[in-house]
Amino acid sequence: MMRKLKFLAVFLLLALPQTIYADASDVPGSATWYFHVDLKAMKTETASQGVYAWLSDEVFVELKQQAGIDVAAEVDRVTAYSLPDQGLVIVIEGRISQESKDKVLALVAVKGELQPLKSSGKSYYHLQDSDNDHERVSHESGDIRIDIRSLEDEAWISVAVANKLIVTSSEQQMQQLLANNGKLAGSRDHDGALIVLTAERTLLQAGMNAGVIDDDDDSGWESNIIRNTEQVAFLVAAAADMLAVEVKLITTEPEMAQSLASVVRGLLSLVAFDDDMSAAVLATLRGTKVEADGNTLSISLEIAPELIVAALSD
Repeated sequence: MMRKLKFLAVFLLLALPQTIYADASDVPGSATWYFHVDLKAMKTETASQGVYAWLSDEVFVELKQQAGIDVAAEVDRVTAYSLPDQGLVIVIEGRISQESKDKVLALVAVKGELQPLKSSGKSYYHLQDSDNDHERVSHESGDIRIDIRSLEDEAWISVAVANKLIVTSSEQQMQQLLANNGKLAGSRDHDGALIVLTAERTLLQAGMNAGVIDDDDDSGWESNIIRNTEQVAFLVAAAADMLAVEVKLITTEPEMAQSLASVVRGLLSLVAFDDDMSAAVLATLRGTKVEADGNTLSISLEIAPELIVAALSD
């Protein structure tokens, strides 16, 4: 999973900003994992402004220095997911500047063909890896770092949909996305469709089939959880002046959901006896709700934003 999420970071570093609206509800039900972050909402909501400020200082500044991208000004939302046998899709939303489009074409000039391909009346480009593991494209606002191997040696890229930058691992995905303005149609009404948690003021969503989680260690309680879990979903939303976090696990058997609920409650109780823990953290732990219903385990809590900022800054 971490390897796949690295793809997202790679393309942000490649100078590919600016976007339009979508959320994780647009992710096809057949996806094996998904990730969606709403930076515009994070910047706007009072509860998440501290986290956004940390990202701006620690991440966005470095991106601008290395790739000449002003993420704060250009990127509103990022959605990424992977489909079986087709690979990765990244949709970056915002107000795509001409400078960003120029950077995309600079990337194409080194890694692909400048002659555009066409589908549904929209242009897209094919990128291929070369013998060099890493190459750099000089651009007036900074060098662009390139490592197409992250997309299995080739990728397709388009800025033809208004306010969207689309990157895919397969040409079929690109053509489908262009035909549907950046969205892939997919029914969620089938067994195994990924759970998408929703909230009124969602900031971040993620989910995956447990089968895509790397588990090199075949022992320990973490491995036991992975072996007995079919799906995991995660949500962070703004709730007044707090950040609401919800986690949902679909287990293989109802008994496992009940067992995991007991384990989580036990761990929370043990940690609450730590004399070194702050009153704010203790209040968060004591307010955590753990419920098991059938083969579904749900964990929900509200966290003061300053606790998250402090943890990120450590």
